[in-house]
Amino acid sequence: MKLVALDMDGTLLNDEQTISDENRNAIKEAEEKGIYVVLSTGRTLMTCRELAESLELSSFLITANGSEIWDSSFNLVERQLLHPDHVQMMWDLRNLHNTDFWAASVDKVWRGEFPEDIQAYEWLKFGFDIPDDDVRNRVLEELKKNKELEVSNSSPTNIEVNAIGINKAAALAKVCERLGFTMEHVMAVGDSLNDIAMIKEAGLGVAMGNAQEIVKETADWITDSNIEHGVAKAIRHWVLS
Repeated sequence: MKLVALDMDGTLLNDEQTISDENRNAIKEAEEKGIYVVLSTGRTLMTCRELAESLELSSFLITANGSEIWDSSFNLVERQLLHPDHVQMMWDLRNLHNTDFWAASVDKVWRGEFPEDIQAYEWLKFGFDIPDDDVRNRVLEELKKNKELEVSNSSPTNIEVNAIGINKAAALAKVCERLGFTMEHVMAVGDSLNDIAMIKEAGLGVAMGNAQEIVKETADWITDSNIEHGVAKAIRHWVLS
């Protein structure tokens, strides 16, 4: 393996949203061995930078489910946007079903409040949080009618939407190209639907012990849960041994 790609929430982070010493030490040892470690997250740079900086990684960072790629100094390498018309459609859908939501524009994460002039902003992704299965399935049905949207989730009760073709695997492939090797040399670790693409495309796809069942079915190997330092176990088993 030449690169380890790690989801954050439910994967690298424990339920207190921190990185365990076991995970930190395994990542440090991998980096010292010359393995690239890339965080590949649904979070925006604003909501993951502090954690990313704390790891002192030497490689790229993938945010907003692959909408953005940053270098190790947090300079923007690439950004792909969600069309404002699609954001308007999802905002209308959110209002129709009265769901909780969040949305990420380039410079802000919106929760509760939302701008009147949607067209004035550059959008990265839109998310719904819907505990009710029936309502969530109805919203999913509507979203899947639109062939210009990439629909996933980062937990069993939410829905995350990016522009079509924007996912962690596509962004990782671009990172690999910049580093001079293919996805065959990647171990990707995750727990949710927004991780499936990279788990499928990587040379080795690893699901967390706490992953959604469909993610476990997709993976080549299942590690321990995020509260049992599953990332460290996978790195030690497949990269450091």
